Amino acid sequence: MKILANDGISQSGIDALTNDGFEVITTKVAQAQLINYINEHNIAGLLVRSATKVRKDLIDACESLQLIGRGGVGMDNIDVAYARDKGIHVINTPAASSSSVAELVFGHLLNGVRFLHDANRNMPLEGDSRFKELKKSYAKGSELRGKTLGIIGFGRIGKATAERAIGLGMNVIASDPFIDKATVSVEFFDGQSLDFEIVTETMESVLKNADFITLHVPAQKEYIIGKKEIALMKQGAGIVNASRGGIIDEVALIDALDAGKLSFAGLDVFENEPTPAIKVLMNPYVSLTPHIGAATYEAQDRIGLELATQINTLLKK
Repeated sequence: MKILANDGISQSGIDALTNDGFEVITTKVAQAQLINYINEHNIAGLLVRSATKVRKDLIDACESLQLIGRGGVGMDNIDVAYARDKGIHVINTPAASSSSVAELVFGHLLNGVRFLHDANRNMPLEGDSRFKELKKSYAKGSELRGKTLGIIGFGRIGKATAERAIGLGMNVIASDPFIDKATVSVEFFDGQSLDFEIVTETMESVLKNADFITLHVPAQKEYIIGKKEIALMKQGAGIVNASRGGIIDEVALIDALDAGKLSFAGLDVFENEPTPAIKVLMNPYVSLTPHIGAATYEAQDRIGLELATQINTLLKK
């Protein structure tokens, strides 16, 4: 039985599937050629990340397809309900990348409060000629300890982010319309752990009271953060989005950064991926990464192994 990992899969995932008797193909097939390739090679399972789209036309055209797997959390690039109605298994790995995404959030937060993103742009250009001026311009940093982190979306990644925030000595508040309260377990290197119960609040309350906002929600049809929501935030607050592009109004965001309403933004995802707006890319108050939240060796190993386990359970006969 053939599995096409069109957007790649970790070697541990390949090994696990191969040991279970599957043939794993890691050839990258262009979207326009995908239907023909699946049919020609009698592909039973198609594994994707965010790049490959699995829409109704492909589902209808590929009778050999028994399973679609998404290596990650969001499945907005797959017509999930339609596939399942056609009897095709649709799986993902919602827990595997939580730690990696949460750590990237803090990469952006630390960039923002210590101006690392801008310093790393300017030091190679002017560090030898304007060292003292650059030192002065980056001298008004702040610590995360003692500040309030507002988490919008309190699922697995939101809770993983809260765990790290608590470990840094931050106060955590959260908003999620589907969760009233949640327990966050902070685990330490020696096996000890502490549990913290967090009762969720309204989004308005979180926006008003947080020093920093981080977003952990699925793809939306409309903005979650626009001009109105930004106006509710504290003067000089920072915001991080490592969930999905299109949930922040980027025009309103850049206006708020330029006006000093917000001090910085950390963006791993963008409205117009894979061609983000130049105004966003060039703004000195924005810390940027190219949608790499789950792109760690550890997360990819967990994703590959979790996909392999599910595939073996669903397809092995």
